Amino acid sequence: MFAALLSVSLPFLLCVVLVNTGLFDSVLVDLDPSHYAEKRVHALPAFLAMPCNCLVNVGYICVGLYWLLWNRLGTEPDRSRYMRQVFALMALVYAPVQWTRLTVLRLAPAVLDQWLTLPIFAWVRVWIRYIEEPPGRWSGAHGAAHGAALELCSLLSYGLTLLHARGFEAALGAHVALAVHAAVRLQLKYGDRRTRTVLLLAVLSFAGFVVLKLLDHQLARYRLFQRLTGHFWSKVCDVLQFHLSFRFLTALDQRVQQNRAKAAGLTEPVQGCWTNRTGLKLQD
Repeated sequence: MFAALLSVSLPFLLCVVLVNTGLFDSVLVDLDPSHYAEKRVHALPAFLAMPCNCLVNVGYICVGLYWLLWNRLGTEPDRSRYMRQVFALMALVYAPVQWTRLTVLRLAPAVLDQWLTLPIFAWVRVWIRYIEEPPGRWSGAHGAAHGAALELCSLLSYGLTLLHARGFEAALGAHVALAVHAAVRLQLKYGDRRTRTVLLLAVLSFAGFVVLKLLDHQLARYRLFQRLTGHFWSKVCDVLQFHLSFRFLTALDQRVQQNRAKAAGLTEPVQGCWTNRTGLKLQD
C-alpha cells in the first residue's frame, strides 16, 4: 500500500506544483458556469453549487475505496496488488480534483482535472503489460522502470496543450486508443465470453461519457435532463467505466497468474509468493 501511495502521490504533487507556476496559463479550459447545463443553486455552499455534478464525484470515491480494499483472501501476488491499489488511488485522487474544479471554476484545478486523466488511461496499459509479460521480467527494477517510463510519457503528453488549442483532445484520444488496443489484445489472448462482455461495456461506457458530455446543453432542452444533466450522466458512465476496467483487469490478471502457476507446477500464492508442491516459496 505504501509503495502504491508513493507512486500516485509524488506525480500528483509534482503536477500540482507545475500547474501553479503559470506554465499552463495559456491552456484553453472552460471556466464559465454557463459551460455546464446544470443551473447553480446559490443558496447552497460553493462545493454544492451544482449539486448533481458535484455529488456524482462520490461515485469515484466509492469505486476507489471498494477496489483499494478488495482482496482475494490472500491469494493475490504482491505485484498484482500493487497494480490494483495504484489504479484505485488514482480514482480517489481524481474525485476531489474534479470536485474542486466545479467549486471554484479556476484555471489550476481545471488544468489538473484534464492532466490527471492521461496517466489514468496510461496505467491501464501498464497493468496489461504486467499481465502479459513473464513474471521474472516484471520483478524488481525492470517492471518499475517500464511502468514509470509509460507514466512519464503520459504526463509529458499534456504538453500538447501548449502547442495547440486541441492538444488535450489529441493526447486523450491517443491514450484511449492505445488502452483499448491493449485491452483487446489481452482479451484475444486470455479472455472468455464474460471478460469480453465486461470489455464491451467499458468501451460503451466511455462512448456514453463522451457523447453525453458533448450534448450537455442540447439534452437540457428536455425536462428529463434539466437537473440530472448530460454532464451528470456522463460522469456516471465514467465511474462505471472505472469499475468495469477493474473487473476486466483483475479477472484476467487472476486467470493468467493461475495458468502460469499450474504450468509451473505451483500451488496458490501465499502472502505474495508462489509455493510449489514441495512447499518451497517462490517470489511472484
